[in-house]
This record gives sequence, C-alpha cells and structure tokens, in this order.
Amino acid sequence: MTTWDYDGPILEIDKLSISFFTRLREIPAVMDFSATIQPGEALGLVGESGCGKSTVALGVMQDLGVNGRIVGGSIKFKGRELNEMTTEELRDIRGSQIAMIYQEPMASLNPAMRIGKQLMEVPMIHEGISKDDAYARALEVVTDVKLPDPKRILNSFPHQLSGGQQQRIVIAMALMSKPSLLILDEPTTALDVTVEAAVVELVKDLGKKYGTSMLFISHNLGLILETCDRICVMYSGEAVERGSIEDVFDEMQHPYTQALFRSIPLPGADKNSRPLVAIPGNFPLPHERPNGCNFGPRCDYFQEGRCDQDQIFMTKIKGDDRHQTRCLRHEEIDWNAPIQLGEVKEKGEIGKVVLSMKNLKKYYEVSANALFGGANKKVVKANETLSFEAHESETLAIVGESGCGKSTFAKVLMGLETATEGKILLDGREIQDTPIESRDTRTVADVQMVFQNPFDTLNPSMTVGRQIIRALEIFGIGTDNADRRERMLTLLDLVKLPREFGDRMPRQLSGGQKQRVGIARAFAGGARIVVADEPVSALDVSVQAAVTDLLMEIQRKEKTTLLFISHDLSIVRYLADRVMVMYLGHVVELGTTDQVFSPPYHPYTEALLSAVPIADTSVQKKHIVLEGDIPSAMDPPSGCPFQTRCGWKDKVPGGLCEKEVPQVRVLAGDHQIKCHLSDEELANMEPVIKIAAE
Repeated sequence: MTTWDYDGPILEIDKLSISFFTRLREIPAVMDFSATIQPGEALGLVGESGCGKSTVALGVMQDLGVNGRIVGGSIKFKGRELNEMTTEELRDIRGSQIAMIYQEPMASLNPAMRIGKQLMEVPMIHEGISKDDAYARALEVVTDVKLPDPKRILNSFPHQLSGGQQQRIVIAMALMSKPSLLILDEPTTALDVTVEAAVVELVKDLGKKYGTSMLFISHNLGLILETCDRICVMYSGEAVERGSIEDVFDEMQHPYTQALFRSIPLPGADKNSRPLVAIPGNFPLPHERPNGCNFGPRCDYFQEGRCDQDQIFMTKIKGDDRHQTRCLRHEEIDWNAPIQLGEVKEKGEIGKVVLSMKNLKKYYEVSANALFGGANKKVVKANETLSFEAHESETLAIVGESGCGKSTFAKVLMGLETATEGKILLDGREIQDTPIESRDTRTVADVQMVFQNPFDTLNPSMTVGRQIIRALEIFGIGTDNADRRERMLTLLDLVKLPREFGDRMPRQLSGGQKQRVGIARAFAGGARIVVADEPVSALDVSVQAAVTDLLMEIQRKEKTTLLFISHDLSIVRYLADRVMVMYLGHVVELGTTDQVFSPPYHPYTEALLSAVPIADTSVQKKHIVLEGDIPSAMDPPSGCPFQTRCGWKDKVPGGLCEKEVPQVRVLAGDHQIKCHLSDEELANMEPVIKIAAE
C-alpha cells in the first residue's frame, strides 16, 4: 500500500471536461470545471439536478462507466494525475485514500452480510491487517459514528437498522481506512431532518478528528453553510461561482446564485407579502445549451449581443482572488438592489370548518411472529387520540419525523384505512368507517392527495391529458369527451403547463412538471381537501418555489383546505397558517405558525427547529441534537412518548415524564401543547432561531 507524504492540495481539478457518448451524439456533461481542495478543507458543490455535480464526483473516482470519458483537463490527487493511473493503482486508492458516500445507504451495504464483516473487509483488503485488528478498528469507528451498543450493531444485518443508522454505517465504512478525501453525494437527502442534523454534526466532527478533506455535494444551501469552508455553484455543467461561504452567501456575484437564494424560504419570507421568486424557464438539455452564457435565457440581467456571443470564462472578483464568477456583467449589476417583488398576494379569507377529527385512533395488530402466525399479538399504535379542525382556505401543516403517524392519519382520511376509534367529519358527515371503495363519488373527489414522488404516481403508458380526463370520468364531471378535454386543458392552464403537454407521455416531463400534473389531477374534481404528502421534497429548490407558489395560488382560487405533510420546517414556516407537530402517534403541539415557531415550544418542536439548516449567515441557532432513534410504535415508552430523547426531562420533578402521558394544555390563543413542563419553565424558554441585527 503506497501512502504519499504530500503537503500541497489534496485535490486539484483543472479545466475538467467530461462527456458521455451515445450512438447519436457526444453529450457534454461537465465543461471547463476547476476546483481545489486543501488538506482538512470541505468544499460544497451545489446546483440543480442535472448540472453535473455527481459527474464531477464520479470523474474523481474514475468511475464514469462505459459511455463516460474525460475529454479535457486534469484531476490531480495529492499531486498525481488520476487519469494516468493503472487500474491496480486506482483500486488501491479507492476506498483507502478516496472514499465516497452515496445518497441511498442500502445501495452500499450487502443485505446478506453482517455489518461487522462488511466494515472489516475494507482495511483487511486495502492494508492487509489481521482480523482481530480489523475488528478493533470497526468497533472504534462504529463508536465514533455514535451508534448505540456497537457490538450488537456489528453483529446485525443491514435490514435490522434504521435509515439513519444505515447511513452512519456507510460513513463508518468510508472512514475505516482513514481516507484523505471523502466525497459525500447528497448523503442526507433520504433522512429525517433531526437525523440529518446528527449526521452532519458527525461528519464535521470526524473531519476534524481524522483531518479528512471533503467534497460535499448537495442542493441544500443551508447544509452547505453548516458543513463547508468553501462553495462552488454549478449550472448546466459549468462552475458559475466559487468562493468562501461568506463571499458567496453575503457578496454573491452571479445571477444564478442570486436566483437560487430568492427561491428558498429564508426566515422573513411570507407567502402573501414576500412571496418566493421562482427561476423562470427550464434548465437546458445538454445538447440544447444556448450560445454564450448557459444561464442567459433565464437571467434577469441578460444583454443581447453580449451574453449570447462567445464562451464565458471564470473571472476573479476585484479584491478577492479566491472569489470568482462566470458573469460578464458582474461589475455592472447592483447586487444589493431590493428584490423586484411579484404582486403581493391577497390572503384567502379563512372560512368555516371543513374537516374535524375527534379523538382519532388507528391501531394495527401484528402477530409477534408474523411468518408463522404466532399466538402473541402486538399492537402498533400509529395514531393516538388525534383531535383538530381544518377550515376552508386554510393550510394546516403536519410535521414530525418518519414513523410519527403522519401518513397513517392521511390514509385514514383518504379511506385507504378505517379508524380504530374516534370520528372524522367532512362537512359534518362521518367518514372514518367508510373505506374508499364504499365512498360515494363526491366524497372521493372531495378528499384528494398529491404524493411525494411524482415519478411513481403517473401511469407511464398513458398521455398526461388522458390521465387527467380519466380522473374527470371517475368523478363524473363533464358531459362528453369534448367537454372533458376542454376541462383537462383548463386544468393544465391552472397548473401553468403548456396545453400541448396534454399529448405528452410522463417520461417527456421533468420532475417539477410531473408534480404539476399530479396537482392538476388532484384538483380535477374540485377537491375540498387536498392532502399534500411531502409534495416538493423530491424537487430542486428552484422548482420547489414554483410548485409551492402554484399550490397557494390554486388554494386562493378554489378555497381548498390544504393539509401539508412535511418535515421541512422552512417551507412549513413559509406557507402554513397553522402547524400540528406529531411524535409517535401523538399531537404534541398545535397552534398558528407564529405560535409554533416562537417559544414556548414543546421540547420536540424545539429540537425540530434547531435541526433545520438555514442558508443565511446572519441567523444564529440554538444547537440541539437529539440522541437516539424514535422508539418503535409497537413498543412505545411509558409516560410521555418523547421522554427517552427529551433534554428537559430533569426539569420535571418526581419522574412524572416516565409515568404519565401529559394532558393537552391550552396556552394563550388556543395554542395547544402536550408536556409536563411547568408554566414557569415554558415562559423562560428562549427562541431557537435568532436573526442577528444588521
């Protein structure tokens, strides 16, 4: 095993160009890309899907598959050209000197092999160390990634761990050989916000402990702010701005960077008075890039005859040689000019109660040995005494980690499951015991759903128009085919899609466009209530702004009640009127958005708020990382459901948290909280998020 004593940059990428070759053409994926990572430094790579972030990472790993080739430039690792190494040399470096962590942890783990064996393989293969030494190191690294009971974990199979634990194991595996460079490709996208916060904290600590340099790929600017020293913004295969975090966040010098920041909900954004500004137009396909500046057709500052002429190169910003931009006009633009606000929206008048839930419970029975039908039955308490009301034109956000019962409650409301106990009233009619197949057409049309993943909800073999028309047929809307076709076109107008999309197949649409079709279909029957289950989490930030805005606009027109299920609290803060926080089947807090986002909080809400990455250098956050995982709903803890992870428990005398489930208390202005903390303790709580004074 060769190790190099080297004191220069760990990674130097210079004018790198990567293309993929198909039978028809060469598709340039990355052009003229340069970046340098110093020892111990973390570089964040951000941009929309398809901009070439992962292609750069695969270029560094020299893993571009059969069609991918580096067609220009160089990648040096510790001063040596990776492109000129033999297969054996590369195999030595990968996994030992350079390690990569992927988005989906299960893709990196062998489901048929115990965790310990998978971890031990790495140093045994790369360094030839003994089995006992490899086991000792595996134990050390699993302890480092803060997993409970490391010996039990090493003896487990991957399926016995939660998503957050699996991702920690993948990080542990990457660290087994103490690599010099760690590449993280969207490592927390599939995780809950609280787990994400813990994993990010971990990556930062381990980077310091092992002195590892990092290339952190993400579309989440808040995450980059919290983890990286420097940032590189990519658009359509090119780097468009590079610099330190402070330079780029506070003194941005490229219109695309500015447009990205305007499309994310930072503290202070408001859906009515300060709406988000979505980036107009669409991302160019690799073989349809415009002349000159790739961002030109979508840019507010575009000048014909200048920005669309020759190739544009990165230039240094005056006074700061490490801050660069790919914009001809960067010195002419007033970067501090106030945002040209779109029209200020009128807030819809909140009307009468449309939906009322009273003490809803949903339990599932599972046999202790499901395979062989064992006699012992266990009960999974997915929802515990849910009570709330939702009004016409209101957006009620439902937040909480995976497994808290958000989707179960949505299934009962939709009629995909029936309630165990309690009532659901839709316009005064009880619907909790009527499964969807027994519901009348009006009720089915009244309660519709927009799902998280737009790719899975459309029929790939049916045109977009046909799928919307089919919904109209089922809801009994329209007199004949011509009438329904006209309504379908009107629905496409409603979701701001061109009418010709009616004749397209789903595969011809982008993720954001597919999600719009899903929304059009949900509103086809004039829905009273739309349950939006994480409707923007699979989309790019720039598309998120447009889809969020669209939902709000349709709600204003149609007076729809929107139940918005999400774990992204920044979007919740931006668009919700009221917020319901759930934990392990219980509603632990319920109030207006202002009440829930300012103290007093339920301790769980406080932790959720602290976990949200915010892309703003002026924001100071209280730092709370939740220990441990959510308990199983099959075996919930005694007393308060949150007591096993609560940092406030010792403030409650007499071990009350472990003995009794707290009663719901109503604070000022109908603000509900389910907690044993005294009024004094609640009154003394400090805000989690503070915006530093200018």
